[in-house]
Order: sequence, then structure tokens, then C-alpha cells
Amino acid sequence: MADEIFADQDFARLYDAFNPWGAGDDFYLGLARETGGPILDLGCGTGMLASRIAAEISPVTGVDPATGMLRVARSRPGAERVEWIEGDARSLDLGRRFNLIYLTGHAFQVFLTDEEILSVLRTAARHLSPKGRLAFENRNPKVQEWHSWNPAESRETATVPGIGRVEEFCDCRHDPASGIADLRHVYRFLDTGRERTGHSRLRFIDQERLAQLIAEAGLCVHERYGTWDRGACAPTAREIIVEAGLSSDTQDRR
Repeated sequence: MADEIFADQDFARLYDAFNPWGAGDDFYLGLARETGGPILDLGCGTGMLASRIAAEISPVTGVDPATGMLRVARSRPGAERVEWIEGDARSLDLGRRFNLIYLTGHAFQVFLTDEEILSVLRTAARHLSPKGRLAFENRNPKVQEWHSWNPAESRETATVPGIGRVEEFCDCRHDPASGIADLRHVYRFLDTGRERTGHSRLRFIDQERLAQLIAEAGLCVHERYGTWDRGACAPTAREIIVEAGLSSDTQDRR
């Protein structure tokens, strides 16, 4: 089940205004150009990246469990170039294989247990072509980014087409034992005085445990970066960006 801020269409309409195209999107677009299609966006959200990739490369499939996000995705210019599917990355089985599977927008962090993460990684392994690539990013827990998720440091204002000026901020409770951050997102609609609150949860997982789960799913890490320009994954790097493929044992069993 998708978190409230993704499933609710009113929240989904705000998403792109506060999460515009950035360096991460450039990174995945570059990967798509390297691999070619078919491509699977696993957790496509509002479809901004999938639609952009589909303008150059085909076929592209976008999967997301959130009805609100998919409604936004299907209304985008060029949306007809993408096959949109409402589905859960933990259990998806399309009966097809892809040259590139990616999760962006830190979608990987919505999976809160080792069991959920393993299910998603096994889904990817099941759908990868023999030389295909899986790519995703995970915030580095050593940076402790959750400390900045407070009303003073997280406050932003954006103008949303058809809605007007909106202020967003959040606060957060982080559980060190589980690595899970509980976030409360507040949206103030400045032109009307209305306010809405939504909730989401994210898990921070360290490199060592992540590597173990990747191997357990029948995958192997090809590259690990700490920056979107493919810089080293240093201990203080903000991101853990992973490129993985099928392990030799997994390929032999196929």
C-alpha cells in the first residue's frame, strides 16, 4: 500500500513542484541511453522521468502502486509512449525482461523491512535480461539526513499550476533500531489559507546490509557511487547509488 502523500491525488499534484528534474534524473536518463530498451521504471511516481526517456527510447513501462501518482503520470504530455501499470514492486510479475530497471526518487527507501527489500530485489532479478542493469539510490544513513527534516530547515515554497502558491515543510522521528524515519508533511496553500497534512515512512539501510540483501536476491553489484556524476561512494557521501546485474549463478540457473 502506497504512503498517503503518494496515493492521494491532491498530494500527487504537488509532487513535481517540490521535486523538479535534477541530477538524479540526468543520471538515469544517461543509463537508459547506454542500455536502450526495454526499460522498467519500478516506482514511476508522476512519470516525469519515464516520459522523458520514452521520448528517445522504447519500450518503456512505468509501474507504481499509487493511484494518485499514476493519474498524474497518465495526464503528462507524451504519456501515451509509456505503458503505465498499477502494481506492487514486491510481487510484480510481467513475464518480460528488461535491459534497465531503475527505482529513483529514493523509492527504494519505502520498503521498510529486509523481507520487503528482498522481494523487490527478486522482482528486479526476475525481470532483468541476462546483461541487464538494475539501478537505484539510497540515502546514506551515516550522513543522518533526517536531522534536517524539521520545519526550520525543510521549508520550501513553490507555485503549482492550477493551485497557486504552496508552502511545504516536514518534521521527522527517526528510530535508530529499525532505521525507519516517520515523516509528517505539511502543505499550506498560501492563496486560500487551506492546510493539509500527509504522512510517509522511509528506511535508511547501510551499505553492508544492502550488499548482503543484493547478493541474497541473486544479484551482484557492478558499480557503487556516492554522487550523481559517478563520484566515489565515500563514507560521508550523501547517496549510495547502486548499479547491479544478475550474478553468474543466477544466469546459470536460467
